[in-house]
Amino acid sequence: MEATPALVGRLREVLLNGTWIANTNYQDQLRQVDWQQATQQVGHLNTIAHLTFHINYYLAGILDFFRGGELSIRDKYSFDLPPITSAAEWQALRAELLANAEAFAQHVDSLSEEQLAAPFVKAEYGDYRRNIEGMIEHCYYHLGQIVIIRKLLSSN
Repeated sequence: MEATPALVGRLREVLLNGTWIANTNYQDQLRQVDWQQATQQVGHLNTIAHLTFHINYYLAGILDFFRGGELSIRDKYSFDLPPITSAAEWQALRAELLANAEAFAQHVDSLSEEQLAAPFVKAEYGDYRRNIEGMIEHCYYHLGQIVIIRKLLSSN
């Protein structure tokens, strides 16, 4: 099997429509969260809104690079969520995440095997495949946090 279809499947699995690995995905989890839950703090944990922003920040930043821009994202800004004060603002963040997830998957689907093996920005960052796989793993890591935070919120 070629790597590209497998990577695209894994991206869509975690972000949009899968249930195989985690028995859920971002789209499913976030559609069940209203804006008050999304912004509710549980102890010292990030909020669901912060985690949603964080994943979207990386998707959008890498997409910009894929489209010919600079890779300008920085870890120190990846949780800089502006305050969410309404259902409309929360809905907009969710919609942006899902749109970027689909665009990201479509871009990965357009990559050849040779492009997957090419250096990503700088040789020290590894190749495209490694960075896409890293994004998938990063998404699963924070998806698990969202699931746990939702359970903590529902037990209060």
